[in-house]
Amino acid sequence: MADAVAHAKPHHDYHLVKPSPWPAVGATSAFVTAVGLILWMHSILAFAPLVFGVGVIGIAYTMIGWWRDVIFEAEVEGDHTRVVQISHRYGMILFIASEVMFFVAWFWAYFNTALFPDAARDVARIAFTGGVWPPKSILTFDPWHLALLNTLILLTSGTTVTWAHHSLLEDDRKGLVWGLVLTVALGISFTCCQAWEYAHAAFHYSGNMYGAAFFMATGFHGAHVIIGSIFLTVCLFRALAGQFKPTQHLGFEFAAWYWHFVDVVWLFLFACIYVWGGGAVHAG
Repeated sequence: MADAVAHAKPHHDYHLVKPSPWPAVGATSAFVTAVGLILWMHSILAFAPLVFGVGVIGIAYTMIGWWRDVIFEAEVEGDHTRVVQISHRYGMILFIASEVMFFVAWFWAYFNTALFPDAARDVARIAFTGGVWPPKSILTFDPWHLALLNTLILLTSGTTVTWAHHSLLEDDRKGLVWGLVLTVALGISFTCCQAWEYAHAAFHYSGNMYGAAFFMATGFHGAHVIIGSIFLTVCLFRALAGQFKPTQHLGFEFAAWYWHFVDVVWLFLFACIYVWGGGAVHAG
């Protein structure tokens, strides 16, 4: 019995990943999703939505299967040693850094237009904006209404996820669970408020530069909130199953990092797009 346990544990600090189908399945699913979306957007193929749907299902299947295997490696096989955890942390830091640069692109596009709406070298820009920002034809959102409420919601969710993290470190399972429940509920509330805001927008994505910049920046952030909510929901079920320990809880730690990143990005969006770039005329 002792020999079996000894053979089950790694003989070194590093984890050699076993052959896995998930990289190939995930890459193929992503390719099918992209092709289906392009065909759908250009109305090239009648069943393009079906192709897109198959790709999305494949991506979801890959995510579930791959993360299940990672949890199995950590909880059952004990492959996530201290050295391996450091590598995972570096990977998550690099992932969040790549997400930061992703949003830098949208902020760059927004400020490039907002700061120079009357650039003489860009006649098309002047035609779209009228030489002012936001364009005179745009009724922007009141930043001190629903946007402020969403800001308070996200800031509160940052405190609840921190509460959950500290509860876990102190082995307070009840505090961990309730902190996660409140964080997920606040994330869902944010998404519902943003959906209501989008439904009542006085401008559209197409036809104007302000709408395109607004919906691309806030829309991708909303997608990140949904992803973070799913991330934390999985952590909630794992917490209920007793999988997290005060000394080893990388899954929850990464979810908390991601959620704080989402909070910070929203603060920049609120300050730059809603407040600074909102203009004086607001929609009802």
